[in-house]
Amino acid sequence: MRKRTAAAASGNLLPAIGLLVGIGALYFARQILIPFALAILCAFLLNPAVKRLQYLRIPRVAAVLLTMIVAFGALAGIGWVVTDQLVEIINDLPQYRNNIDEKMATLRAPSGASRLVATLQDLGKELTTTPPSKLSPVAPRKPARSARAQSALDTATDGTPVKVEVIEPTPNALQSVRNFLGPLLGPLETMGIVLVFALFMLIDQEDLRNRLLRLLGSNQLHRTTKALDDAARRVSRYLMMQFLVNASLGAVVAMGLYFIGVRSFLLWGVLTVFLRFVPYVGIAVAGALPFLLAVATTDSWRAPVLVIALFFVCELITGNLVEPMVYGAHTGLSSVAILAAIVFWTALWGPVGLILSTPLTVCLSVLGRYSPHLEFLNVLLGDEPVLTPEALFYQRLLALDSHEALTMAESFLRDRTLIELYDEVIVPALAMAEQDRHSGQMEAKRERFVIQSINEIVTEVAEAFETPKSKAKKVLPLPPLNASARQECRVFCFAAHDAADELTSAMLAQLSTHAGFPTLSFPYLEEPEQLLEGLAPQACDVVCVSSVPPLALTHARKTGEAIHAMFPEVTLLIGLWGQPSTTTRVTERLQTATGGFVVTSFAAAMAQLRAVAATAAKLSDA
Repeated sequence: MRKRTAAAASGNLLPAIGLLVGIGALYFARQILIPFALAILCAFLLNPAVKRLQYLRIPRVAAVLLTMIVAFGALAGIGWVVTDQLVEIINDLPQYRNNIDEKMATLRAPSGASRLVATLQDLGKELTTTPPSKLSPVAPRKPARSARAQSALDTATDGTPVKVEVIEPTPNALQSVRNFLGPLLGPLETMGIVLVFALFMLIDQEDLRNRLLRLLGSNQLHRTTKALDDAARRVSRYLMMQFLVNASLGAVVAMGLYFIGVRSFLLWGVLTVFLRFVPYVGIAVAGALPFLLAVATTDSWRAPVLVIALFFVCELITGNLVEPMVYGAHTGLSSVAILAAIVFWTALWGPVGLILSTPLTVCLSVLGRYSPHLEFLNVLLGDEPVLTPEALFYQRLLALDSHEALTMAESFLRDRTLIELYDEVIVPALAMAEQDRHSGQMEAKRERFVIQSINEIVTEVAEAFETPKSKAKKVLPLPPLNASARQECRVFCFAAHDAADELTSAMLAQLSTHAGFPTLSFPYLEEPEQLLEGLAPQACDVVCVSSVPPLALTHARKTGEAIHAMFPEVTLLIGLWGQPSTTTRVTERLQTATGGFVVTSFAAAMAQLRAVAATAAKLSDA
């Protein structure tokens, strides 16, 4: 027993240890992994263009070289123009010093409130400061001087201090070149590595893919292929759609800045396109640069305020309307996962991690989707619902939150029918509650709350369909029966054993009433056949027995046998609600024992009621 416990504990620790080791490897190997990740990103972005060139019968190598030359040539040209305009703007800034000084003076000018605060602060200083007359004189302390310093002071016979200047040696041509290129060597080296990696990745794409498939295992080709295709599709689509959205936003920003009157509006539009690839931070930087330029080059605050308003409105519309409409949830990530990924990758890899956070997290989410051992990654990062509607509905009831459970039911009914709500949400949740109750996991307080809340929700959602005739189709997705067929058949609904069975019996009675059948529903009775004897059921009537798992089969069989023994001519309908796994053999045995029809959903029950009513109408007409 101890060995099994130790083995289970070690098995639980292995994923955590592997996660910590992976994070450590990402951090300490970042100098190697960052260029590799950037190269993969470039390959994903350029691969669609390479494929299009291949469709035109251009060889793979030529297509890759042509795509790389065009793409990075365009980037180099844009970078040159941007740099040239930035240098020009920086050189012209001293001409606008008066505008900057006036705006800073406006900001520093004290308002009424600030003047009051300053006055109170000065008054406080005066009250806490000791008057000079009461201060005891303090003899000045002469600092100790070295012999050399004393000799230097003695040489200054006129009493003036000696001015000391540090003269740096003039750098030669070689040192000037080194000082200029030194800060650029790191980024240039990384860019060169990225270009080489991306080039060979695009050329040898098929070979790299085959080697990766072999590394992950030849016996999992189907799963690995789906994972690679899914990751490539998501990342490529995300990058392409983001580039198109950013380009459109950059064009709108450039046009807006032109009408506002900001210099170099094309420059700021281009910078907006590329800076917006940096989540959240990029758009703020893109807006801050033209804002500062407007502050420096205009005489009033009108243009700077309009710049901020332009970027705010454009980002608000793009982030909340354009992006969800264009590529929506194609990344498959939740908003919280994106924020957490930004913090995580930025802490590991700095600014490059900020840019790569979304594509890398998409790959991790896809890995969790197709790998059972890493499923937690897809649960934590993905945007797909992790709980089914019935499980979420039951969880809110367990949390004693009937209001949210009712909201979920009403939301479900916006595009679904009432019978689907019962079959797919409420009955499965009720079956979960019964399972927990019979296993002793639910206390009496929660049991009463769950039953009472479901009863109230069923009553409330059913009442919404009673008056408006236009909503009648939301109850049953079936064509109506004629009035004579409905009146020929009466429906009696009984519960097999407990309160959960009573709830399902009431649901069936509601649906039967909405369908136009004369219906009576009864609570649980130990001997329902005695009550039926007083009702004098006819051969065309239907008696429905409702039962919910886990003991649905036993209770339904007992009640059904008793009713069939006393009224063998009556049509008996046995509802094993929420138990679709009932086998054909079990169903046949139950039908033989009770002489009735066995159904596991309300949709099947209503279809059976309609069939019985139609048969009774035909016999009556004959």
